[in-house]
Amino acid sequence: MSIRFTAKARRGMAALTVAACLALGVVGCGGGGDGGEDDKKPDTAASISKDGGSDPSAQEGQSDEPLAEMRGSNGLVLQVTSAQRDAGGFVTVSGLLKNDGAARVTVPGEVRGDETEILRHGMSLGGATLVDSKTKKRYYVLRDTDGRPLTTTGFSSLKAGESLAVFIQFPSPPTGTTEVNFQLPTFAAAPIQISG
Repeated sequence: MSIRFTAKARRGMAALTVAACLALGVVGCGGGGDGGEDDKKPDTAASISKDGGSDPSAQEGQSDEPLAEMRGSNGLVLQVTSAQRDAGGFVTVSGLLKNDGAARVTVPGEVRGDETEILRHGMSLGGATLVDSKTKKRYYVLRDTDGRPLTTTGFSSLKAGESLAVFIQFPSPPTGTTEVNFQLPTFAAAPIQISG
């Protein structure tokens, strides 16, 4: 009984630590909002996560029905499950990267984009963008103070039928903008709704 209680307490403390880190990331992402060029990359801080085996549909802001499903090469599918605007001035896009094929698939390197600063940090979804057709602006993936993209990192391939929970953080479009086009190299673009 004591061992179970200790294990539950440890899991609770781990969840509290993750929540605190994410809260610090939100505070660190609050920028000046000077409305400068859309190609400028703000310095921010947030934690980077990878699928830890939890059910992504249980995460806040995610629903059972995806906002969009985008098909890539070799049976790869990206399901966008949420696009949540946060008070800190950024949008977090969450979803599942799945291998619908019959064999292991290497995720194409093009999803990282082609910027040298992002390429230095290994495999990521750093090439993703949000396009706001109303204001004719393109929003790039946020980076921390070391230049690492604020997105899921450290993956290379997916086995047949395997899924990976992913997230990507962008600067927030104006609050009046609720629909943007989500783009990821080698995948079809798709319109998504921003909530919050």
